[in-house]
Amino acid sequence: MSAWRQAGLNYINYSQIAARLVRQALKADLRVDAVKRDEVNVKFTQWKDGKAISTYAFSILSFHSNFY
Repeated sequence: MSAWRQAGLNYINYSQIAARLVRQALKADLRVDAVKRDEVNVKFTQWKDGKAISTYAFSILSFHSNFY
């Protein structure tokens, strides 16, 4: 059994932790670019009778970006 599975993690959690550690290990100039890639853009559109009645757009940092 994998060490991450024995620790009670699923693969998604394991890969998020590994990615975060890699980003933290980068030099400062490369870290800035890596943090930008961690941004998530979400767009919600409400529909009624087959027509869009409202749209909401959000730009947020990933939920796990500051988890240590």
